[in-house]
Order: sequence, then C-alpha cells, then structure tokens
Amino acid sequence: MSEYPAGSALGEIGKDRLLDGRLVLSQPKKGHRAGTDAILLAASLPELGEGPLLDLGAGVGTVGLAAALLQPRLRVTLLERDPDLAALAHRNAAANGWADRVSVIAADLHARPAQLAASGLTGGGFACVAMNPPFYAPGETRASPVPNRRAAHVAEPDLAGWFRVARRALRPGGSLALIHRADALPMVLAGLATGFGGVTLRPVHAHPGEPAIRILVGAVLNSRRPAAILPAFMLHDAAGGRSEENEALHRGYLRLAHQ
Repeated sequence: MSEYPAGSALGEIGKDRLLDGRLVLSQPKKGHRAGTDAILLAASLPELGEGPLLDLGAGVGTVGLAAALLQPRLRVTLLERDPDLAALAHRNAAANGWADRVSVIAADLHARPAQLAASGLTGGGFACVAMNPPFYAPGETRASPVPNRRAAHVAEPDLAGWFRVARRALRPGGSLALIHRADALPMVLAGLATGFGGVTLRPVHAHPGEPAIRILVGAVLNSRRPAAILPAFMLHDAAGGRSEENEALHRGYLRLAHQ
C-alpha cells in the first residue's frame, strides 16, 4: 500500500508492518528506512514504566513507537527536525492508537534551549533519552542524494550536540541509550565522559567470529556506577541464517537485559 502526500519532499510513502505486524509504520519508500538498528535500540531500553521517553532525531518515530509497543504504559516524545517526517511520525502514533501517550515535536535538536522550550520540549523531566544519531561526519562517507537518507546518515554538527541535549532533557538518574557504529566507540565514550556514568556496552555482530558492527550503549546521568560490557548480540548464526534471538527481536518478543 502506498500514498502520495501532496507537496511532500519525501516522495512515495509506503505502509509497513514491523514487530510481527503489531507496529504500523508509514515511511518513505526511498531514502532512510526503519531497520534492525532502531529495533535493537528500542529493545535495549530499560523498563521505564510511564517514562517519559524522549526519542531524539526520531524520523518517522520507529524507535519511540517500538518502545511504546514493548512498554505499554510508556509515554513518548518524538523530536524530529524535518516537518514532513514529523508529520509522518504523528500519523504513525495515531495509526497505532497511541495518540494519547505519544507526542511529536517538530524542531531541530541543535536549536537554542529557549527555542526548544518554545517548541514544547521541556528539560529535566525525561526518564530516558534514546538516540540513533547519524553515523558519519561530513566528508567521511559519500552522502546520499536522497535528503532524508543523507540527514539520517551524516551528522551536522557532531555527536557532542546530541549529548548536550540529552543532559538537559534527563531528570536526575535518568538513562541514555544509543546505537552507533562499533568503530565510533572512542567518540561515544568521550562524549559520555561529561555528565554520565554507569556506562554499559553491548557489541552487535553480524556473524560469529567477525568483529562487531554496532554498539548498543547505555549510561546514567551523574552515575558513579562502574562500566560494564554486556553479552554480545549475534544477528546471524553459524549457518548464515537469522539467529534465534534476532528472529525474536524482529517479532517483538525479545527485550535485551539492560544490565
């Protein structure tokens, strides 16, 4: 099924079903699309009760909406700077019946705090901030000609700005969760050195015996708890097929232990 919103810069919009068909998601057919990274991040969040959760750079809302499905009491705020993607995120929240506990803010996370507050993002009250930030700095990779894919993959400015917003948004003892390239670990740890502790790291491997391709990272605002490396997550088994845990993940029946 597809739709063609008048005047949208996103092009053709398709409707997909994720997590064993329980999550309905309208998203562009071209460019950046929901995938394993978003589902891994949503499954790695701690148990939050009512939260609330802030999904930074939410796109069409995949991480926050998947978290809302996995945690039925959770209240979620989706922050997305692209107004067309924000409109899709709003539509997705309504399509899944969660308009009462999922809100959408169309604003640039790198805006001044006063501008974010004027847009509706109040600081210091979130139990958790989740983010799946762009993986590359300008010039590190060939940027896609599709605008929404380029914005999702290339960071302008760098990751430090994402951490600043997270620190302002979290309440005392609040959690941060993110997914990134495995080779970005030094940059991620350097960013977390200001204001965060209790860092947890879970490597994600495509195949047994191969280096990790992703890292799932958790941290707690102002925590003094020591860091921990959690068991690795394997996407494929030795035969090359999807691993049992990855199958359960994509069907929405696996939560990754936070500690």
